Amino acid sequence: MKILIAYFSATGNTRKIADFVFEKLKNLGADVEILDITPLSVREKKTDLSLYDAFLFGMPVHSWRAPRIVRNWLKTLDGCGRKCSMFFTYGGFSIHPAHYTTCKILEERGFLVVSSAEFLAAHTFNLGGWEANVNRPDERDFSVAEEYAKETYLRFSGDDYNIPKGFLKTDYTPYFLDEIEKFRFRILTQPPYINEKECIKCGICEDVCPTGAMNAKSGKADLKICIACLGCVSACPNNAVFINDMSESFACKLSAEKITKEDLDKKESRIYL
Repeated sequence: MKILIAYFSATGNTRKIADFVFEKLKNLGADVEILDITPLSVREKKTDLSLYDAFLFGMPVHSWRAPRIVRNWLKTLDGCGRKCSMFFTYGGFSIHPAHYTTCKILEERGFLVVSSAEFLAAHTFNLGGWEANVNRPDERDFSVAEEYAKETYLRFSGDDYNIPKGFLKTDYTPYFLDEIEKFRFRILTQPPYINEKECIKCGICEDVCPTGAMNAKSGKADLKICIACLGCVSACPNNAVFINDMSESFACKLSAEKITKEDLDKKESRIYL
């Protein structure tokens, strides 16, 4: 059996889980390959899925769903009845209805979803001053990831014929979810920009941008196509890419979610079988 792990990871959280699951699947005897779909150039190429028998799709949660560019990429695939699994990383706040909406896309594209999982990870907005799940994923999360790899492999191989009974549905309309997606820019009020005094002209910020929004020459991100993933901020070797200070909004977020920073960190990663 040949398995493909395809993942999107702007700041490295999902990559950590993908790499870990990759190694665990190899240890279980799987013939597994890994594909980073974060670069725009990779998603623009047609991926030949005929080479694989099963798939794992990994992604962060942005505003309750998989990032729009990931959803759009998934909609180009043909499952042809083959098995797949999903896994998500998120900063501890709302994750519903990410499992349901992503599963729906995959099923519409002809995949059979046999498992899913969610893993706690440092929130992307920590780069702007938040303190949500700092240092996650940690050993707690990797322990769940190990079990996830094992259980998913059993389902891929046919030793376990069960599938999830379904994920929690949502009554939210696509329009409402699209509006929620825009809320990221009420927190990120200053799109990424380059401090020329600190910049060493390496161009990494532009190279890693998954939408092509960041322009190293102009020193600004195009707000029309920026998805607030902060990959450019995370990747800059000289810390020369800046955004606005988000510290105050973190307290507001905790209050709105009726949760403390300590309780946020107590949340656990979870497998859906």
